Amino acid sequence: MRLTKLGHACVRVEHGGTTLVLDPGVFTQEDAAEGADAILITHEHPDHYDPERLRRTDAPVFTIGAVAARIREEAPDVAERVTVVQPEEAWAVGGFGVEAVGELHAVIHPDLPRFHNSGYLMTLSDGPDDSAGTTVFHPGDALTGPGVPVDVLLAPVSAPWMKISEGIDFARTIGAARNVAIHDRVYSDAGLGIADGHFGRILGAAGLDYVRLEDGADL
Repeated sequence: MRLTKLGHACVRVEHGGTTLVLDPGVFTQEDAAEGADAILITHEHPDHYDPERLRRTDAPVFTIGAVAARIREEAPDVAERVTVVQPEEAWAVGGFGVEAVGELHAVIHPDLPRFHNSGYLMTLSDGPDDSAGTTVFHPGDALTGPGVPVDVLLAPVSAPWMKISEGIDFARTIGAARNVAIHDRVYSDAGLGIADGHFGRILGAAGLDYVRLEDGADL
């Protein structure tokens, strides 16, 4: 597996000749979706969804109904490539098994409407004898776990809807051996330094690895 951070919440995951790109939004380089075999979009906020980036690929797009409605309105030329997924629905893309997890965006403020959101649990299989595979989980803008073991958590570290302590507790509850920071455009460099220190120290004490990759870096 090769996992590349492409900016903010956007990640490229490559395995077995198949490439998935998740959440190529406006904080991501313009060519983030190019070369993808499929795009997964968690929800409709522009830091996760941008129609212009979707136009730079002909890959199928898997997302929730609210995003599909936005695409039909804003990018009808992309709409024919969209598949709407439901909570707990599972499907395959190449060597990936994918499952939709959760239904609602985290609460930003009680006075604001709730948005829909789907996390995606990806299982990377090396063939029929690899029944378990490696699991990678992208929660989108929610702290809703998949309820199964996760090997790599794409962990939100800064958001208007989350305190650092909540993000750490979410990651600790998921218990992934490796935690890769995402959703990191909200804080300044100083703020991210504080977040990285807390995540690294507390998750490290639990025996869990934490890293925040620079844009374009991979592991």
